[in-house]
Amino acid sequence: MIIAQAQQQIEDISTDVIFPPGDLYSDEPPVETELHLRQIILLFKCLEWLWKDRTDFYAAGNLTIYYSPHQKKSEDFRGPDFFVVLGTERKTRKSWVVWEENGKYPNVIIEIVSPSTANTDKEYKKELYQNTFRTPDYFWFDPYSLEFAGFYLTNGKYQPIEPNEKGHLWSEQLGLYLGIQEGLLRYFTTEDELIPTPEESAELESQRAKIEAQRAKIESQRAEMEAQKAERLAAKLRELNIDPDTI
Repeated sequence: MIIAQAQQQIEDISTDVIFPPGDLYSDEPPVETELHLRQIILLFKCLEWLWKDRTDFYAAGNLTIYYSPHQKKSEDFRGPDFFVVLGTERKTRKSWVVWEENGKYPNVIIEIVSPSTANTDKEYKKELYQNTFRTPDYFWFDPYSLEFAGFYLTNGKYQPIEPNEKGHLWSEQLGLYLGIQEGLLRYFTTEDELIPTPEESAELESQRAKIEAQRAKIESQRAEMEAQKAERLAAKLRELNIDPDTI
């Protein structure tokens, strides 16, 4: 009887206890606003599209980076709004665990700031990314005030990235400029050409195809007009008893 009661108590307890998974997922809170979400998706989508043929990088947004020196996921973790790791396998991950990724930290971090996170992004996170992550390129962008700043790591300290004549900031790690276009942070080539989204790229291709079709139509019409003109001239020569083929 006592054994049966004990077994019943164990069964009752087991139904209430939820054991944590052995492999933790990312533990980041939801992004603050829809604009923050759109900005993160835009950065991710454009880079994935631009580098669609590459397999040596990892890009993610609002994903936890675990970096505990004791290799514990219960301590020392941080989730940048957007980050890129170079020289790694391109595959999906539940989180970025530094000690499981050959000690790699992000090469580029971009924080989308807001009034509630501005001080953290500009002070605490900047210091963390400089001293612990040693992330070479760090940027922050406010999608509402359009404040935009970037830093590169040199001699262990972040130095401001000077903007070019268009106000764009160069990322040595990405080999791209970052700049504001219609209120959003976008990538630009070394020639300062906008890196398109897949949708924008498809639209450009569609427009290019229409232009080529119109050009081909115009050329065809021109050729037809020239042929008609030549035929009229040949007919006129024949009226004058002149063989146009002998001219």
